[in-house]
Amino acid sequence: MSVAIVTGSAGLIGAETVRFLSTKGMTVIGIDNDMRRYFFGDQASTDWARQELERKIPNYQHHTIDIRDNSAIQKLFDHYKNDIQLIVHTAAQPSHDWAAKEPMVDFTINANGTLTLLEATRQLCPQATFIHCSTNKVYGDAPNRLPLIEQSTRWELDPSHPWAKDGIDETLSIDQSTHSLFGVSKVASDLLVQEYGRYFDMKTACFRGGCLTGPGHSGAPLHGFLSYLMKCAVTGTPYTVLGYKGKQVRDNIHSHDLVNAFWHFFQAPKSAAVYNMGGSRHSNCSMLEAITLCEELTGQPMTWNYQDENRIGDHIWWIGSVNRFRQDYPEWQYTYDIRGILKEIHDALTERVLGR
Repeated sequence: MSVAIVTGSAGLIGAETVRFLSTKGMTVIGIDNDMRRYFFGDQASTDWARQELERKIPNYQHHTIDIRDNSAIQKLFDHYKNDIQLIVHTAAQPSHDWAAKEPMVDFTINANGTLTLLEATRQLCPQATFIHCSTNKVYGDAPNRLPLIEQSTRWELDPSHPWAKDGIDETLSIDQSTHSLFGVSKVASDLLVQEYGRYFDMKTACFRGGCLTGPGHSGAPLHGFLSYLMKCAVTGTPYTVLGYKGKQVRDNIHSHDLVNAFWHFFQAPKSAAVYNMGGSRHSNCSMLEAITLCEELTGQPMTWNYQDENRIGDHIWWIGSVNRFRQDYPEWQYTYDIRGILKEIHDALTERVLGR
């Protein structure tokens, strides 16, 4: 039996991973206790996604476990031992702003929870591949020191800069920058995954995501900006843009394209690999550009306002380079651009929220 364990299995990337791996014939064991409801309220609950997975995926088994519960994690891993071939770790506290409300909860989930999973892997299935869903926030606000140029709808990197063509690569330092407490807890987990790869010769990878998105996202004001933005556009809910004149830029990758990258890594894993993984130059937008696209897709103007104060440690401009990953896995390709992503989110929300 070939077993995959997916943490955060009812979340955006976790659920996409479950669906993807099930088509590959793997038995998928999901771990998710719907902490997203605790973080962001009932509107962000992933319980609907869990129910959908249990209903539609015959080779899926769900476990309501907190990843910080070492005893429960050890027991689960011990049950399957060397049948476990893959661990995809997507569970996290994912918000800048929420982390400052409860730093202990944020750190223990993101750092201690990751350590618990790594130790269970090392002790009970050391041959397995461990994929960690990290974040570009490990770089803190260092990208804000790049030479940026203001344009009519976005900030852009000076075209003379080496990263202008393809985006920021993995050589950007994580030091001497403001990370937010969330960024710090994710740095800790990122470094743990790298160190277990190097020190114990395990097959590990950190995928430092930009904005991860798709129709399965339970978007909320504090996390999941494209999904929540489209939800506001569809329902007529007012939206607030925070800082940088609304010209802040993010690259956006569809959950399917990210999970497909996970699969490519699993087919030929490395030790302590680190990859920036987002929409790159293929799929990105500013906040103003995203609002315009939402209005085009809904056929109605959005109600939104602007506050000049940006979030602490927030990026003005992030477009990440995926060149390192493409060099290692040249057959991987994007299937979604920014318009395709937003169209799919729009259609899913129209059905799920409005019942159309």
